[in-house]
Amino acid sequence: MAIRTGSSFVREASVTTGEILWALRAECPIPPRLSPHADRVQQWLVDILPELGMPLDDAALHRLTRGGFARYAGRLYPDASEADLRVLTALFTWFFLVDDACDGPQRLRPAQIRALRDGTLALLHDGPRVRHSGLSGPLRRLLVLAWREPRRRMPSRWRLRFADAVDRHLDGTWREATNKEAAVRPGVDAYVELRRATSAAEVSYPLVEFVGGRPLPDPVYHHPQLRRIARTGNDLLSWYNDLASLEKDRATSGGHNLVLATQAEWGVSSEEAVRRVADRWRESMRRFVALRAAVPSFGPALDEAVSDHLDGVANAVRGTIDWTLESGRYPTAA
Repeated sequence: MAIRTGSSFVREASVTTGEILWALRAECPIPPRLSPHADRVQQWLVDILPELGMPLDDAALHRLTRGGFARYAGRLYPDASEADLRVLTALFTWFFLVDDACDGPQRLRPAQIRALRDGTLALLHDGPRVRHSGLSGPLRRLLVLAWREPRRRMPSRWRLRFADAVDRHLDGTWREATNKEAAVRPGVDAYVELRRATSAAEVSYPLVEFVGGRPLPDPVYHHPQLRRIARTGNDLLSWYNDLASLEKDRATSGGHNLVLATQAEWGVSSEEAVRRVADRWRESMRRFVALRAAVPSFGPALDEAVSDHLDGVANAVRGTIDWTLESGRYPTAA
């Protein structure tokens, strides 16, 4: 088969998914970054979760340590202070725990996911004094801890934007669970649109403004060019993750993986579907670079904050790549 490396082709009899993941990393033009606080914050996370009542036996603690959620947050927000990286790591951990609850062998039913969504939004909108049966126990305590600083420091319009992103993510998670329960396997276009919600990338973007302390005005944040960049960045990190989790997803995803959707829709082999997804990723990366280069000026008062936002979207792409290849959540870990 042939895999692209830039504008050239490398011929090999067979290329594994792991090799393609490493090849795409080598081709990624976004430079890697990592917070100097990441490893200390990872240890803080390991220490704080038992205090919140999280049931962690030795095996769960080992998985948590190898997951490296603080390093993931530290790759996306390399300039965050150590205190803010703790907030971000707690938020990332909450989303990963929810993902595991919704996608594991004992996964939540759609009605339970809907209740979780309602409870989460009640907390984000109304604060920790409001209680909802859909969100309780250690998961609630972790989100209360993680949300304290953003709620205190950020203006209401930012909090609403963040909560809306969480709403879309959990709604996408519910829709995927509904598909699985009904044995609905989405086609490529339907899957790509759904994946933009389930990836939680849109949740990570407003957090750039939390770290920098400069929330963008809504007309700028929702500017069509910035939305195209955010959507393309979302696709890049989501499809890379789909390649990394392919073997697990064969057994548990009900077809919710871009490789599996491509294979089913086009009637091709798994190897050919992987190649097509990799080529689609490369095409989207070229578009991402071109879109970033074409961003207009929004004026001297906003351009620096816009640049931070665009860097944050790029860091989410590159950070996902590098974290995927080092995290114990994936078989590709170095």
